[in-house]
Amino acid sequence: MIAAPSVAALPDVVGRSATGHWFTVSQDRIDQFADATADHQWIHVDPVRAAAGPFGATVAHGFLTLSLVPALTDGLLAVEGAAMVVNYGLDKVRFVSPVRAGSRVRATTTVVGVEPTPAGTRVLSDVVVDLEGADKPAVVARTITLVVPAPPPPAGPAR
Repeated sequence: MIAAPSVAALPDVVGRSATGHWFTVSQDRIDQFADATADHQWIHVDPVRAAAGPFGATVAHGFLTLSLVPALTDGLLAVEGAAMVVNYGLDKVRFVSPVRAGSRVRATTTVVGVEPTPAGTRVLSDVVVDLEGADKPAVVARTITLVVPAPPPPAGPAR
């Protein structure tokens, strides 16, 4: 885990990395994502046809794998004194390798920059979603999160 003792200390964690736990991408999850997005292309949802296709099995949607990034990176960056951490966006997303149904993935995040803003501090991280047993990752992306500091505690009664 990458730990920052305060929002103000975020510049000190630039260059640090952490890796999460393995997560299995099941056919059921792929089917649920297909239903949620109305993307029922056969390479995702038809195991029989996909077995004879280019990947030899059904594969997760690229956007499904990308959508797992928050869960895969959960707990990898801890910032004391933060009221909340919110998704601010993505840069340079690439779907490098297909994720076959039943495969396991995990994410490594590396903090590459911080940008103070009036609303909080933007944290730029390079995230690599590794695919177990593969030479290349499934996804690489630059994520941007906004770390919002907790408000100061209310002042006590005047004396």
